[in-house]
Amino acid sequence: MQFTQNKRTSPPSPCRAGGGMVNESPMPLTITFDNSYARLPERFAARVAPTKVREPRIIKVNYPLAELLGLDPAQLDSPEGAQILAGNVVSEGAASIALAYAGHQFGGFSPQLGDGRAILLGEVLATDGTRKDIQLKGAGPTPFSRRGDGRAALGPVLREYIVSEAMAALGVPTTRSLAAVATGETVVREQRLPGAVLTRVAASHMRVGTFEFFAARDDREALSMLTSYALARHYPLSAEKHDSAQNEALRLLECVVEAQATLVARWLGIGFVHGVMNTDNTAISGETIDYGPCAFLDEYDPNKTFSSIDHGGRYAFGNQPRVAQWNLARFAETLLPLIADEEDEAARLATERLQRFPGVFEAARARVMSAKLGLVSEREEDALLVADLLQRLAANDVDYTVFFRSLCAAAEDRAADVQTAALFTSPNAFHEWAAPWRRRLASDERTPQARAQAMRRENPAFIPRNHRIEQAIAAGGRGDFRPFETLVRLLARPFDDQPELAELANPPLPDERVQQTFCGT
Repeated sequence: MQFTQNKRTSPPSPCRAGGGMVNESPMPLTITFDNSYARLPERFAARVAPTKVREPRIIKVNYPLAELLGLDPAQLDSPEGAQILAGNVVSEGAASIALAYAGHQFGGFSPQLGDGRAILLGEVLATDGTRKDIQLKGAGPTPFSRRGDGRAALGPVLREYIVSEAMAALGVPTTRSLAAVATGETVVREQRLPGAVLTRVAASHMRVGTFEFFAARDDREALSMLTSYALARHYPLSAEKHDSAQNEALRLLECVVEAQATLVARWLGIGFVHGVMNTDNTAISGETIDYGPCAFLDEYDPNKTFSSIDHGGRYAFGNQPRVAQWNLARFAETLLPLIADEEDEAARLATERLQRFPGVFEAARARVMSAKLGLVSEREEDALLVADLLQRLAANDVDYTVFFRSLCAAAEDRAADVQTAALFTSPNAFHEWAAPWRRRLASDERTPQARAQAMRRENPAFIPRNHRIEQAIAAGGRGDFRPFETLVRLLARPFDDQPELAELANPPLPDERVQQTFCGT
């Protein structure tokens, strides 16, 4: 498989008002696809062309990501590029398919969901040798749309661009955003809203729900093919890492359990609330996928929810590990026919793998929290130190991100304790915790300066604050994409102090607080 990289022929020119680019590409824009998923049997996906839009206009092209994919960003950021990124022109060799999948949504099973507003253009081999999906989200109706319009509003497109790219910069496995394009049309939700298309890049778009789709149809052949495909694409070294003698289904289950456990541990480390952890939003690759009603914690609260449709708190911040394991149990159920012929034996073997989730998760979380606290070694008693801290943060309404960034300064100089303690409604709550923390730090051989420097690489100064995202969306709706551009630029370097934008690190004022987030559909 060979991938051709186009060379940039001219530098990008300044943005037009509203975020479009003025750039003419002297060479035709080509994307060299190698579409392995589309070569699976027809029942895996539906072939469908994007629905053309009236007036596509580039809002943003992700230049570094385009270059990673071997694409010429200047050519993407052109009128010709806008036609492709909006779906008006389908490149030669594109797959142009909507994937079939099912899913448990808030615990209830839907046997057929599928890409109702997303169309997979195809796969490319990136310059780092990895295989990536390129998908248009909001590209029009598909056979899986279930009476939906298949479109995306501008707001959710901007939200996903901002948050997914911030997650990548924060070091969290995630889908990425290659481009956002305005369509020149409106979509109807509770009101008429400007339309847009997001170009999403992923390791793949296989989900737990993909396996559920075929399990619900008792299609063992498809499950076997999907298992082999997923292992080859995402976990080619699994036979070396795991027991090579066990069958592919058990190896895949082990790999996905480990990937999801470590992913959720990273979420908790940065205060991320997915908002809709359905099985159709649980990626086999271990990437974060589908940024609908997602949000980040301001004050620490393990029971915090933001999603307007999560009435029972199923997907609250602190519930995310439990839900991930529940989703993985549904995944294991789809693999039972492939694990062993005898049902009880298959269930026993699958259960053994599922029971490893808590241990893998706790080990990953311990690594995350140790790094946030500046600890070099890991000790069993550290879990008590972490639990005590989180309880005090919750009881004192302390901003999660601001606290840990402030703690970096306290680790370097005790004089900073006063500022850190001031974040608590009862400053003594911090001082009481800080005494055993400092004793623990003293047991590690590390200078205060080196410790603080390492902590600043783990505790971001900036996250996608919910109120800032809403402000960027509101401005974008008025045709002003400057707040969006500022956030994207800021969040590309979340661990760096950026004094000129320091105010964007601040928690929201009372009247700026975001209480609910909404799904784009």
